[in-house]
Amino acid sequence: MFPCQRYLTRPISRRQMLTQAANGFGTVALSSMLANSGALAAPAGSPINALAAKPTNFPARARNIIFLYMDGGPSQVDTFDPKPMLDKHHGKSPQEVIGKVEPTQFANIGKLLRSPWAFQQYGECGLPVSDLFPHVGTCADELAVVRSVVSQFSEHTFANYFLHSGSGLQGRPSHGAWVSYGLGSECDDLPAFVILNGGLIPPGGLDCFGSGFLPAAYQGSVFTSGEAPVANIRPSEKSRDLQDSKLALMRRLDQARLQQLGHVDALESAIANYELAARMQTAVPTLTDLRDESKETQELYGLNDEFTNTQRFGRICLIARRLVERGVRFIELTCPSGNGDRWDQHGNLLDGHTKNARSVDKPIAALIKDLKQRGLLNETLLVWCGEFGRTPFAQGTDGRDHNPFGFTIWMAGGGVKGGVTYGATDDFGYRAVENKVEIHDLHATMLHLLGMDHTKLTYRFSGRDMRLTDVHGHVIHDILA
Repeated sequence: MFPCQRYLTRPISRRQMLTQAANGFGTVALSSMLANSGALAAPAGSPINALAAKPTNFPARARNIIFLYMDGGPSQVDTFDPKPMLDKHHGKSPQEVIGKVEPTQFANIGKLLRSPWAFQQYGECGLPVSDLFPHVGTCADELAVVRSVVSQFSEHTFANYFLHSGSGLQGRPSHGAWVSYGLGSECDDLPAFVILNGGLIPPGGLDCFGSGFLPAAYQGSVFTSGEAPVANIRPSEKSRDLQDSKLALMRRLDQARLQQLGHVDALESAIANYELAARMQTAVPTLTDLRDESKETQELYGLNDEFTNTQRFGRICLIARRLVERGVRFIELTCPSGNGDRWDQHGNLLDGHTKNARSVDKPIAALIKDLKQRGLLNETLLVWCGEFGRTPFAQGTDGRDHNPFGFTIWMAGGGVKGGVTYGATDDFGYRAVENKVEIHDLHATMLHLLGMDHTKLTYRFSGRDMRLTDVHGHVIHDILA
């Protein structure tokens, strides 16, 4: 007899017998079938299905979120917040024209720097968009542009943690983890929270996508932009047989341990992850094989464009649409890796922002149009943002430093009012001066559109009920449809 067989046949106590006998097995089987079909919402951490779909607090406007993360901090005054006063006062001292300015990240405050790009008005709403984003500009009537966002941090790592988790501390649950914890998943063979890595993991690393103190089942799963987005996803027949044997043994050992100990979050999450990984081996290859997409769709996303295709952002935008179709709750896209230092142009602003925008402009516009054409935009919330913006004055002569005091994001679809702007920065795009929006407000709004009250989405940890928005956050009702 193998050691594991001796372990599995160990006598059980009378209390264990009473707990596990009678109708227990039939109830577990029925609950599992109902949970997998979505008829039963299993509680968080349940050994049945931690990612089973859960009810909302009120009717949801959106079912999914696509978070377009522009790592490094795009310049608001060069993209969606035009400032004619920068043209007028180009080359002057910011202290003389703006007044007091805060110390920058690199303590290098140059002269006021006008935008190298012209702005055009797009759509029936007349939204001004710079020449960096001519394709996104054609979707102007779908966008709610928020020009008054602020952050508490001016350094990438802490600002990334703050944007993703509502805290500047490392190790807190990310917004995607909170969403999958609060809503579960509508997809049985893919994770509820997926990161489509364009090539660059942001400063702060994988903790930006972690589950923190939430059970591990809710953490993000990182897919690369290559043909094989997950390592070892296509095992050979020989390795599959060996893998199946190992999985069966692990399942028996884990279940036996659960019978002894009862509810154990870590072990139950591990079991759920093993089972999901096995199902992903069938789902992921079909998800990332784009040959069955029409020629028109591939051209729409720029897969035939040498530059866009090389950057592979069009490919992951198309995969994001497929993930939405399959019911994945939260999808985050990171920046391509072939353009130098992300959107973080401390120098050579013209070249860096031009390349970054060229990589993402056409694919993002394609994603909006494709979702709309398929009837999915109304139930899919898109969020475009960086961790902060950039200064209206130069770093050196041709760059911009970090600016957390006022920057721009936009949202589209999923219950958002299109063709509107909200909030404002001062005449130079330096500070938010009207309808200031905190990161907590962004998170509260995202959760609201998914049908969740951000004050009720809590998890007991370290003696208090923790939440994504901490004790802050207000829904931005003025941009909701």
